[in-house]
Amino acid sequence: MNSAAVVSEVLRWYDATARDLPWRRPEATPWQIMVSEFMLQQTPVSRVLVPWQEWVDRWPAPAALAAAPAGEAVRAWGRLGYPRRALRLHAAATVITDEHDGQVPNDRDKLLALPGVGSYTAAAILSFAFGQRQVVLDTNVRRVLARVAGGVQFPGAAPTRAESAVAEEFLPRHAPRAARWAAASMELGALTCTAASPRCRDCPIRSRCAWFQSGCPAWTGPLRRGQSYQGTDRQCRGALLAVLRSSDEPVRRSELAGAWPDQLQYQRALASLLADGLVVTATADTLALPH
Repeated sequence: MNSAAVVSEVLRWYDATARDLPWRRPEATPWQIMVSEFMLQQTPVSRVLVPWQEWVDRWPAPAALAAAPAGEAVRAWGRLGYPRRALRLHAAATVITDEHDGQVPNDRDKLLALPGVGSYTAAAILSFAFGQRQVVLDTNVRRVLARVAGGVQFPGAAPTRAESAVAEEFLPRHAPRAARWAAASMELGALTCTAASPRCRDCPIRSRCAWFQSGCPAWTGPLRRGQSYQGTDRQCRGALLAVLRSSDEPVRRSELAGAWPDQLQYQRALASLLADGLVVTATADTLALPH
């Protein structure tokens, strides 16, 4: 496969069709890009746009967030889901303020040492914020490469060394072009080469896609199950946090218990929130967001 030709065609498509997202604009700061990466983990762009803008308006630099109580970060996280990300972002802002002069580091090892930053997030920040040459493998990019290069509908459950090697083959040598490819391949997966309803006829590389050229064979790997939410402990945790976020004062345990009908599930969810540090005991009878 001519990977360079694939890259060129995807970049031309991206230049013509890319969404105007605020964290992609030239004036976006590394901190704003870092906030977007935390928020976009397992969350679609449409749900992130408004909270991201509110967040960076309120806390335009790591030091501003670090100076705020951790509970305010959880409150501002709203209904984005997976609220531990808010605590980790607050903790990362504190480390950046204390150890990196308030500037998001442009070094991989220093990024990986920050709370909540794994290998993908570090690569994404280095690529999108600093224009470095990095393999950025999110779900969308993995799906694009699985179809284009592997001829299969979906990638495996977790990235493999073989996948990383394929991604490296497609990655341009010139750092700015590599950074554009990272964004462009992600955009192609998000808008065209989607999981449920791929728009192959609109794809700029359909003539070079092994999966399309072989007739789009159905997935024969392990059954792919969507994540449920209704009635889960996640939903219960969200309901309890919603009550705490809506109050500027500690909430009585009895009031919080009334937010969920299944009391065994309530107790289990509350215990997990306390263990995660998302909820703290204010008094013997009341609970609150962390200080």
